[in-house]
Amino acid sequence: MSTRSLRGTISGLGNRANPAFAGAVVAVSLLAVGYIVSGRASVEAHTYVHVMAGLLWTGTDLFIGAVLGPAIGGLDEEQSAAMFTRLTPKTTFFLPSMAFVTIVGGITLAQRLGLFPNSEPWLALFTAANLLPALLLAGWRLDAFGDRRWQALFAVSAVGSLAWVATTIGDLQSIPLLISLSLGIVTLLSVQGFGFLLPGEIRMYQEITSADPDAAIISRIGARNAKLGGVQGVMQLVLIGVMVSLRWGSF
Repeated sequence: MSTRSLRGTISGLGNRANPAFAGAVVAVSLLAVGYIVSGRASVEAHTYVHVMAGLLWTGTDLFIGAVLGPAIGGLDEEQSAAMFTRLTPKTTFFLPSMAFVTIVGGITLAQRLGLFPNSEPWLALFTAANLLPALLLAGWRLDAFGDRRWQALFAVSAVGSLAWVATTIGDLQSIPLLISLSLGIVTLLSVQGFGFLLPGEIRMYQEITSADPDAAIISRIGARNAKLGGVQGVMQLVLIGVMVSLRWGSF
C-alpha cells in the first residue's frame, strides 16, 4: 500500500462519511482528551467526558451487533453491501474516536482519584500489550508486512514501548484486582478494535472503491465486523460493571 493510497483511503473515507462529520468527531475527541489531561477539568467534568464517550462507544457497538447486524443479515448481498457502504465510513471515524476518549479518560480518572497507584510501570506494560499485537494484527489483515512504512512504525513502536517497560519494570508493584481486570478487558477491546475491526473497515472501503466492487466481499466483512462489534459491546458492559464496582468500593 503506497503512501498516496493510505492518504487517499483516509481522505476518501472522510469524504464518504461527510467531511464535517469526520472532522468534528476527530476534533471534538482530541479537544476532550486535551481538556481532561490538562488538569483544568474538574473531577465532575472529567467523569462526564469519560462516561459519555463510553456510553456512545458501548451503545453503538451493541446497536450494530444486536439490532443492525441481524437486520442486515436478512438482506441479500447487494442490499447488505449497500448498507455497509453507507455505514462503514462513519463508524471508521466514530468508534475509534470514542474508544480513545473512553480509555484515556478512564485511566487518567483512576489516577486522579487515587485508584491506580504506582501506575507508570503498569501503563508501560499496558501500552506494549495493546500497541504491538494490534499493529501485528492490522499488518496481517491489511497484508502490510512487506510495507516499509508499516515496518518502520512497528519498529519504532516496539523499541519505544519495550524501552519504557525496561526502564520502569523495576518499580512494578501490585495494584487493585479490579484495576488489573479493567486493564485486561481494555487490552482485549483495543487489540480487537484497532487490530481487526478497523482494518476490516479499511478493506471494505478498498473493495467499495475498486474498479469492480464485489458485493459478497463487502457484505461478508461487514457482517463479521457487526458480529464482533456485538462481542465488543458485551465486553464493554462487563467493563462498566467492573468500573461501577471499583468506584462504589472507593467510598
